[in-house]
Amino acid sequence: MKKQKNKLAGLQKRKAIAGYIFILPFILGFLLFMVKPMFESFYMSFCNVELNPGRVDKSWIGLENFRLAFRIDPDYTRFLTEELSQMVLYSLGIMVFSFFVALILNQEFKGRGLVRAVFFLPVILSSGVILGIEENNYLMAQLASTVEMAAENVSVTDAIQTILRTAGVGTRAFEWVFEIIDNIYDVAVASGIQIIIFLSGLQTISKSMYEAADIEGCTKWESLWKITFPMISSMFLVNWVYTIVDFSMRSDNQVMGKIDTVMLNQLDYGPACAMAWTYFGLITLFIAITSFFISKGVYYYD
Repeated sequence: MKKQKNKLAGLQKRKAIAGYIFILPFILGFLLFMVKPMFESFYMSFCNVELNPGRVDKSWIGLENFRLAFRIDPDYTRFLTEELSQMVLYSLGIMVFSFFVALILNQEFKGRGLVRAVFFLPVILSSGVILGIEENNYLMAQLASTVEMAAENVSVTDAIQTILRTAGVGTRAFEWVFEIIDNIYDVAVASGIQIIIFLSGLQTISKSMYEAADIEGCTKWESLWKITFPMISSMFLVNWVYTIVDFSMRSDNQVMGKIDTVMLNQLDYGPACAMAWTYFGLITLFIAITSFFISKGVYYYD
């Protein structure tokens, strides 16, 4: 028994070493190229920054840049509130969408590989050079405009919303759901990685567990909650953190756009750094709080 435990401990240690080796390039790159700029930008958020020939002069002004961002700038607080609320709403929608799509893709059917590729294709199309082509493609812009014009007179969600409001059940929660449905294309595009992660977790569940549950008389719904959810609960935590980080770095993010405008167009590096660190701090705090509660429901097994 002791020999078996030592063998398992050795296997876990080798897996841990392999994992550290895998992420070593990122760790080295972060330490060599990112740590110093991060500390510089953090210090600049408390300074008045002036660009002079051959040097950058920084004079300490305390919290003045943060006061400017929240009390004087007319847009930053509004953008921050809107983006954070959108982040929560769309992250929940992406998690639900990606999980149920992964459940469907995990089933046996013809052409499953092709369907999986189709759902992962947006991840490829939203990266690198192809992203720039998509954003600057006049044909794609015209196509999106045509689809929007064709659909604006026929909206199923508007009709359902009207019925629910007439019945007296049209609450804010329904409006959030309908907003996600109206923007299902954006949700699907942002769900590629999450679908793959959920799918990899689903494929690790032994079929014998479901067979035993069927023998005991469990329904598919009970198997979903008693087997599937606990066995891939750790994937929910991974996907949640990834989704939050991915949403906060979107190209159409109003807060990031505001920071770029202040830094590049107005050349106000101090306020721009204060805005960036405030946004980073709020995102980090939100991830820490939500991850703490999600981790309470994560089931770890050997």
